[in-house]
Amino acid sequence: MSNKKKLLLAASAATVGGSLAVWLQKFSWLAYDIESIRRFKRGQKQGLKDLEEKKYLINKFEENVEKYPDQIFIIFEDREYSYFLVNKLANKVANAAARWGLQQGDTVATMMYNEPAFIWTFLGLQKIGVATAFINYHLKEETLTHSLTDYLVQGDDLLLSMNEIREHLPADLPIYVYGKRQKELCHCYISMDDVMATAPEVEVSKSVRAQVNMRSPLCYIYTSGTTGLPKPAIINQAKAIGQYNGMIQLGLKHDDVMYVVTPLYHSSATCVGLFNIIGRGATIVLARKFSVHRYWEDVRRYHVTCLLYIGELCRYLLKQPEHDLDGQHKVRFAYGNGLRKDIWTKFKTRFKIPEIHEFFGATEGTAVTVNVCQRPGAMGRYSPITRRYIRGRQGVSIQIVKFDPITKELVRNKDGWCSIVSPGEEGIIISGIPPSHSKFYLGLKEEDSKKTVYDAFEKGDKYFNFGDVVYLDHDYFVYFRDRTGDTFRWKGENVSTIEVANILGMLDFIQDVNVYGVQIPGSDGRAGMAAILLKKDQPVTDAVLCDIYKHCRHHLPSYACPIFLRFVDAMILTQTMKLRKIELIEEGIDLNKIPDPVYVVNTDKQSYKPLTKLNYSSVISSRL
Repeated sequence: MSNKKKLLLAASAATVGGSLAVWLQKFSWLAYDIESIRRFKRGQKQGLKDLEEKKYLINKFEENVEKYPDQIFIIFEDREYSYFLVNKLANKVANAAARWGLQQGDTVATMMYNEPAFIWTFLGLQKIGVATAFINYHLKEETLTHSLTDYLVQGDDLLLSMNEIREHLPADLPIYVYGKRQKELCHCYISMDDVMATAPEVEVSKSVRAQVNMRSPLCYIYTSGTTGLPKPAIINQAKAIGQYNGMIQLGLKHDDVMYVVTPLYHSSATCVGLFNIIGRGATIVLARKFSVHRYWEDVRRYHVTCLLYIGELCRYLLKQPEHDLDGQHKVRFAYGNGLRKDIWTKFKTRFKIPEIHEFFGATEGTAVTVNVCQRPGAMGRYSPITRRYIRGRQGVSIQIVKFDPITKELVRNKDGWCSIVSPGEEGIIISGIPPSHSKFYLGLKEEDSKKTVYDAFEKGDKYFNFGDVVYLDHDYFVYFRDRTGDTFRWKGENVSTIEVANILGMLDFIQDVNVYGVQIPGSDGRAGMAAILLKKDQPVTDAVLCDIYKHCRHHLPSYACPIFLRFVDAMILTQTMKLRKIELIEEGIDLNKIPDPVYVVNTDKQSYKPLTKLNYSSVISSRL
């Protein structure tokens, strides 16, 4: 190359570099866009390829079995299960289910604690095109009955819950139980262990799932909603392909080891954790349940490189006494949701986590946001550039639109369209609905309609309404603010205010009840509080408080039972005679604002005790 050309090239490079530097100085947020787009492109290419090839999750798993038969797939309580072994066990499930007469289009419910059988049962059913409904094992009576489908497979440690409702279920509902032989069970249950002992290990023909398509349901995950009862959100094959490629942008690799302690009936553990492990042919370390004392010991013992978290989990870990071994591990990054800004840096620094990536999504949602730039407290970004890029390449756009803070309804402009927020404003997050989408929930058209925003920006368009309030800062990072509607989140679970209110309303001394979530200093999510109007001449007595406690514990999961009770003289109503919550939520548990008597749960006495200014600090600092 001549000296003249070298000088010209150097000058051009300097000009480009100088221009970029000027742009980055003028628009500091551009650097975040560049990083976000670079990361996004990692997973997008593979995701589009798998969609084009119709590489469903079960195909990806079977591909891993061929490529990495001896690779450890699951580690559970010091036992290791290779891809080859899990496939053999999944084949047994597939052959047994086919023998029962199950076929594509059928659904089997599973109600199990975290254990390897959960995974090979799910995969075995996928081999014959049968969907799985993951049942929350905390559910009680009416709610559990509502959630069941045509077949049920469960763990023996959940027989007590099933015994409580067995008489209310169809007599011909087959219930298969892992962990027991037939001689240990009564006639109304069938031993899954005995079934597995005699089922063949051979692969079933792929032709039995030949009719599976992108819209075919892979699984159903129950989520609380406006009806008050759990609704089966549909995870179809197309959605699962996007999910199992989701963590490529974070650098998840074949040799990574992920630690999962949250329940597999949740989308976080399954769709985010398990699916991504299958997507990369990696290893999952599965804990039966979260243990604050065993957590870091397991991380070190199993050489974990990736943590899957929820915010409450991180807060529990931080509350433990510091230890010399806190930062000794092989973790490369943590991924999850609900990690608040107030503890983000503390968690990262104390436990020496190189990268933390927060995401935002919903089980039935059509898109996710991911904070790949590690801005503390943020759950993703929403700039003019990234917004257009994702819309153009995926066909799904994410928008943050203005809303009425009183009614929580979306605000329309004079032309009838939604209005996008500006930096520094709060809004409701919505996302476009892709062509592969059919519906959000199984058999609930009315619920689908409630979650859909019609004609948002142009005639005929449709968006999914997450129902969550978020804040957009001046660098275009997005932060979670609050939930709207009739649910709140506590202990990592969604709580339906309508379900809790309906249960409380069964008590004959209650005239009316309004349930809502309140913030507790130093805690994530919102604790349940019930404003109760007692019937005329009914005083607040020890018997009343005890009855409320026992009634809720009998009918509701523990996380849904109210932490606080507020006894009111009258309910606040809207102009349309509906219960109004906004003043109650704003007053929370601030005794300086509340004129009514307030009570807090007293587990030791199986009742509630008065919350006063004298015991307020000790109550709030305790682990409610």
